[in-house]
Amino acid sequence: MRKMHITSVAPGERLARPILQENGNVLLGAGVELNQRFIDRLMGLGIDILFIDDPLTEGLEPSAAIQDDTRKRATESIFKTMTSIMDQPVIKGRTIAPELGRTFRKVFGDIVQDLVGREEVMVSLTNIHVADSYLFHHSLNVAILAGIMGLAKGYNRNQLEELGMGALLFDIGMTRIPKELLKKTGPYSPAERLQMQKHTEEGFNLIRAQHDISLLSAHCAFQHHERYDGSGYPRKLKRDEIHEYAQIVAIADVYDALTSARPHRKRFTPTEAIEFLFAAGNTYFDLELIKIFCRHISIYPVATTVQLNTGQIAVVAVNNPLAVHRPVVRIIREADGSPPPAAYQIDLKDEHGLMIVKEV
Repeated sequence: MRKMHITSVAPGERLARPILQENGNVLLGAGVELNQRFIDRLMGLGIDILFIDDPLTEGLEPSAAIQDDTRKRATESIFKTMTSIMDQPVIKGRTIAPELGRTFRKVFGDIVQDLVGREEVMVSLTNIHVADSYLFHHSLNVAILAGIMGLAKGYNRNQLEELGMGALLFDIGMTRIPKELLKKTGPYSPAERLQMQKHTEEGFNLIRAQHDISLLSAHCAFQHHERYDGSGYPRKLKRDEIHEYAQIVAIADVYDALTSARPHRKRFTPTEAIEFLFAAGNTYFDLELIKIFCRHISIYPVATTVQLNTGQIAVVAVNNPLAVHRPVVRIIREADGSPPPAAYQIDLKDEHGLMIVKEV
């Protein structure tokens, strides 16, 4: 399996991983042979990356953070809940939300069970979904990343649940923002920006109205745009004034947003996103939390295509948690552009003269 930019995919190649719709259902399944019509349609849906079957990378399987069934059930729950709230009128300034606590406690419990059962220390997010489903898949990805952080910090069961519920629901205030504003691709006017920023307060009010969700979970919605230096919103809180749950959710939010395809910009690579986070240490985010986060994120996920300083093209085969910049790679094209007689692997940890220069 090989992760490829969609512009490099040719008709006749087969999908190695499914493409998901906004409700978690499969749009195109693994094994589907792509034709030009499919490729053009996927590009129109905002999809820029695909996982493709490739004989030279046979056996390379990126490990998903959670099981496919868990992701499907979770996305369905998020989709049903958020679309239900979107469709509700606001009565006397309030929205009657469905049973958020009961629904999302089960969702996060399944996520934690999958995370605890993982053998790998480092994770990557491997789902591919249509652009219109960003809000739903983003909420799930943030919950996965936040759960990894909570486990790494040794949170007890109650703390994990408070963090996880807050992470799953942190952007629920977006359901009260006009749909045309959510889909706008150009810059916001000052008035529109202020309206968008109200999603933090809207989300806080929605969650705190639930009798079976902790107020600390609600603060994930309220504070996830606050920043360590006081430059955030809505209250310009600083440092320890921001609850640790909200700081964790903020880091996960920014990382997943940067590494996702968006209508107004190209996605960042995991390496670029982590560089951004480190640069923002003790400015936007607590540096110690960033260090914990980055110890558990694969900067070159398995199946990523990279170029070495020799000009050779390779695909990441195995990650090394003790040397994250130097994975084992499988060479699929030599420096002169020719394929090797048989694909072979190099452990960059042992080859000091070789290094990855970029993703391709």
